[in-house]
Amino acid sequence: MRKFLTFTVLVCALTILSSCQAFERQSVKQKEEVQVLVPKYNVEAVFPKGESAIRTPDGANALDLETPLRCYVNWETQQMLLTLPFNNAAFKLERANRNDPLPRFEVMGYTFETKPAEQALLQLTDEAGIKLVAKDAPYDQISGDNLRGEFADIVDMITQAAEIFYTYDAQKKVMTLSRKVEMMLYTPPSRPFLLAALDVLRGAGITDMTPNWADYSILFDADVEVRNKVLNLIDYFEESPYLVAYDISIFKIFPNDKCDIEWKKLLDTFEFGTITTAQTSVIGRVLTTTNDINLETLSRFVGQNGRVVPVAEGKFVVPNQWLSRFDIGKCGLMKCAEAELSVLAKANVIDDNRIISEITLENTQGQITTFKTRNKLGENLLMIGLPNELFGVKAPRSETVIFMVPRLIRTLETTETIKNSI
Repeated sequence: MRKFLTFTVLVCALTILSSCQAFERQSVKQKEEVQVLVPKYNVEAVFPKGESAIRTPDGANALDLETPLRCYVNWETQQMLLTLPFNNAAFKLERANRNDPLPRFEVMGYTFETKPAEQALLQLTDEAGIKLVAKDAPYDQISGDNLRGEFADIVDMITQAAEIFYTYDAQKKVMTLSRKVEMMLYTPPSRPFLLAALDVLRGAGITDMTPNWADYSILFDADVEVRNKVLNLIDYFEESPYLVAYDISIFKIFPNDKCDIEWKKLLDTFEFGTITTAQTSVIGRVLTTTNDINLETLSRFVGQNGRVVPVAEGKFVVPNQWLSRFDIGKCGLMKCAEAELSVLAKANVIDDNRIISEITLENTQGQITTFKTRNKLGENLLMIGLPNELFGVKAPRSETVIFMVPRLIRTLETTETIKNSI
């Protein structure tokens, strides 16, 4: 009896071990069928030890096709209100790379429970004779109950639920999954529209973009969230007719007596009412002024109180109720302390004469300060009291000043083809 029990236990153990090995082989086989791409770049092969400082020279990096348009402001002939016609059909967002149609066949009652998206697609692609490649798996886990319909429709449902993209190569019969794909955004042939699209994408955190100024397009990598934001931006132009353009000048002041700039002297220099509002934030203050305080009169005032060093000037465009970004380094010296400073703006147009602006200053360390102002068309924004210690400059004593002029662009939809850029 004892020998029989021993033999029975031994047989059971061998059976379990054999089943575990079979399950392990099956799991390994299943994992191999979903190929996960791993980058093969060898950094040391490109930059051997001791030569990691090799990089693209600053002179080449400084070439930016936006510079002639972005970094020039005609302060003497500013149009406070501009009407800009556009054809909404010119807006288009599409995949930049080829994506072949999937083969046609019916899926009948496909059910799966809590699987990563790549595993949920594996059974479908396997039955279709398609190799599945997951570039950056694992993806979100999803479930499906009795899915029926065209193969392409089911693939769309699964990838959309997991917020990923697929690309199909019909010749090689390979489906590639990824979180991001290259996309091309086409805008109306007008520079303010292209600038607005660039600034909104930067406001969404996208920094690696390639604009084409000949066909008014932007090439960029996008995940599902960014793609949806861009689609909403396109829809926006059908609903709201306003853009806000900000002309901006940044300079720093080194006081003559190495003390603080006495900004209260503005009240003695200019008539009462020239400064309409003054607000304090965590760091710095923002003044709303009439056009009596413009770049010329402001430069004259600060020149009497210290040495003025220009940092940058330029322009950026904000669609109504959207967030846009202006990077100082794009229009300033690459090695200046303020090159890492960015100005983010969200504009809310009340009517043809009033704008609410939410201005945020940030650098690579995070948010520095934020202001919320309400101004009339023709009024300017002056940000003062920004010590250069914010940018790591402790001596000599100095501060950065930001002067901004909001302008209104009213868009006018038309069915005509717009040939001339503005």
